[in-house]
Order: sequence, then C-alpha cells, then structure tokens
Amino acid sequence: MYRLCRAVLQRVEREKEQMEKSQAKRRIVLAPIPGQGHVTPFMQLGKSLSLKGFSITVAQGQFNQVNPSQDFPEFQFVTLPESLPGSEFERLGPMKFLLKYNNTNEASFKDCIAQLLMQHGNDIACIIYDEFMYSCEAAAREFKIPCAIFTTTSAIDYVSCYIFSKLNLEKFSSDIEDPELKEKVVENLYPLRYKHLLPTGLGPLEPVMELRREIVNKRTASAFIVNTSSCLENSSLSWLQQELKIPVYPLGPVHISASAPSSLLKEDRSCIEWLNKQKPRSVIYISMGSFYHMETKEVLEMAWGLSNSNQPFLWVIRSGSIVNSFPDELSKMVSERGYIVKWAPQIEVLAHPSVGGFWSHCGWNSTLESIAEGVPMICRPFQDEQKLNAAYIESVWSVGIQLEGEVERGQVERAVKRLIVDEEGACMRERALVLKEKVKASVRDGGSSYNALDELIKYLETD
Repeated sequence: MYRLCRAVLQRVEREKEQMEKSQAKRRIVLAPIPGQGHVTPFMQLGKSLSLKGFSITVAQGQFNQVNPSQDFPEFQFVTLPESLPGSEFERLGPMKFLLKYNNTNEASFKDCIAQLLMQHGNDIACIIYDEFMYSCEAAAREFKIPCAIFTTTSAIDYVSCYIFSKLNLEKFSSDIEDPELKEKVVENLYPLRYKHLLPTGLGPLEPVMELRREIVNKRTASAFIVNTSSCLENSSLSWLQQELKIPVYPLGPVHISASAPSSLLKEDRSCIEWLNKQKPRSVIYISMGSFYHMETKEVLEMAWGLSNSNQPFLWVIRSGSIVNSFPDELSKMVSERGYIVKWAPQIEVLAHPSVGGFWSHCGWNSTLESIAEGVPMICRPFQDEQKLNAAYIESVWSVGIQLEGEVERGQVERAVKRLIVDEEGACMRERALVLKEKVKASVRDGGSSYNALDELIKYLETD
C-alpha cells in the first residue's frame, strides 16, 4: 500500500512538474522585417496570441520601429543592435538589402535570444519569424527552441516563390520567351501562369533567386503560418501542405481576429470628416501602399481621369512618393472633387459607407482589408506578388478590374465609372459582399481560420 501511494505521489509530482514546465513556456518571440506590410500583420498576430495568454516579445531593427509604449504596452520590444540602417535599403535595393540584413542580423538575433533566456528563464515557446527573416532559424536551432515561419503575403505568392526557387534560371529565362508558355497555367494552380514565376520590379534576377532559395529552405521550422483564409486560396494551401510537409495554419485575415494599431506612418484622420459629407458608395479611394513611387506624368494622368469621372475621390499621396516634385496643377484639379492625405486610417476608410471602390497596388494587406469590407477594386500592381493578387481579384473572385499598360486619363475615367457607376460595378460589389461574409465567417467560432488559430495555440502549448 505504501509503495502504491508513493508511486501515485511521484506520478502526481511528475505531472505537476510537466504542467508547470508547460505553463512556464508562454513567451512568443516575433521577428518581422522592418516594413509596413510586414510589421502590421505581425503585430496583429501578436495581439491574437497575447489574447490567448502568451507573453509577446518583438525583435525589431533600428528603423521603422513600432511605438511600444503607445500602441502595445503589454509587449516587450528589443532592438537588434547590429541591424542595418534604413539608408542601406536605398543604396542596395530590396533584394540585396534583405540578403545583407539577414547576414548582419544572424549573430544579433542569437544574442537577443540569449539575453531573453537569461532574463526570463527558459520560457520561450516558439520563435515566429518573417519568411524574409530566415536567419532567425539559426538561433532557434542553436538554443533548441521550436520555430515557425509567418508569411505576410498570399499563399499563391509563396507557391510561386517556391516553384521559382527550384528552376534552372538560365533555361527558364530562355524558355519563357515563348508566348504560349508565358500564358500557360501552372498545373492545378489557376490563375498562376508561368509568366508570373519570373519576378518583375525587383531588380537583377540573381539576388532574387538567392533570396528565394533561402526563403523556401525551411530548415528546422516545424510550422507555417499564412495570413489568408481557405475560402480565398484553398488550392494553394493544399499545395503548400503537400509540399512543405509541416502543418500549415491559414488563420487570416489577422486584422479581423485582432485589430492592432501598428501603422509606421502618421494617419491623417481629417479624411473621415470629408468622407462623412459624401454620398453612399460614391467615393473612389486611392492608395498605392507604403513603398512605391510614381512618375509625375502618371500621377497627372490619374488626376485628370479621376477629375473627368465626376466621382469624388480620396487619394493617399505619401511624402516623397512622386518622382521629382508634387505638381502644382494637381492641387487645383483635386480641390473640386477630391481630397489628398499623406496617409489614411485605411481599414476605417474602407469600412466607410461613402466608399464605393478601392484603387490599389494590390499588396496583400490592402487586398485582405478591401475584401473584408466588401469593397471592389481597381488593380494597378507594380511587381510580381501584386500581379498575382490582382489576377485573383479579377479572374478568381471577380471583384475588381485591372489597369494594364501606360496609365492614360481616358482609361482611368472609364475604369472609375465601370466600378462606381455602371451595372458591372454593382455586380462586382454584390460578389465582394458575398466574399466578405465568407471571410468574416472563417474567423468566427467554428470557421476555418478560427480553427487554424486554435490548432496553432495547441501546437505552441505542446511543442
């Protein structure tokens, strides 16, 4: 009897120790790259995990930092000491910058994790790093900490990146000159065509190939998190699950699950007052994201087309986003029907009843935010990932139209009228509202994204 009681007590103690150990590992380290389109969904994911009881530590570089005290007082923020300055981005270009950023930050991130382990004990449940911050995996491997990749772009973009990384670049560059191959759909992955595999707008191909090979080499990562929903990208998600051979968690759109203020640019809220004075579904909202620059000629053609459409418009024009200088005649044209801000509270704008359409560069965050509010789009993508998103918007979901080639005022006027005034636009809006309901349902209790987040939590608690 004594031996039996002792055995039971020992088992209870072991279970207690295991429970305490499991409960102790409640810290998640997030490692985004310092760009608006990446920081925003990372903070939203962090908020979702924080609401589930995890402590959140964010490792960030020396520029484009989130304001921790104002926006996320419950998070811990640490700065990587040897991180590259923002000036290097302009000098090197995006691909070479990211390669160098990872080389520079690998040792810094290891030091960061070592410091956290000294400060808090062995409480890190997982390191979740941006697909473009692949060097973080080295620290996870060294300290034997589970790690997961979070891609803030679409699932189809990662599929495209994966396929491209396996190509013989020299042969593919030659073969892709064939017009038939360009338009051919990649097996079972419509609307992904072979022309989409060849990167555009990213500079020389060699560093693109090098970066993409690093990104898809998942090494020891044991989970893959995607800011998407299965109702949007089911075929791409199935493809990833089969190819990656690790759990894939499509738990987006994360901005619905956990709204989090994470804009790196100051928002001008005066545009909401202006929107309040406009008719329902009459305004075309224009924003080309936080990164791209436009030529003065293109901006003026857009302005003329918008003005000639006779529709009110809200236009985000960031400081320095127009090559050369801000044209004086633009202000005169805009004053009659338009309103310009340097940055807008985009989710609130898209949810406003006066907004009838969104002219977008089709970055993934903007695409998800527009879908989540049931707003149809005019698509003007700049580079490959955005072109893929635009293809989905136009050809798969049928909630938008593309502007291709050189921007011309007549083309702009017709596109705005098609979207805001014509029956075609009304039909797109109906489809957009149906898609909105599907996406909203996916993040509610029992929905696919809700369940994916639930499964991710279980993985984080038990790994």
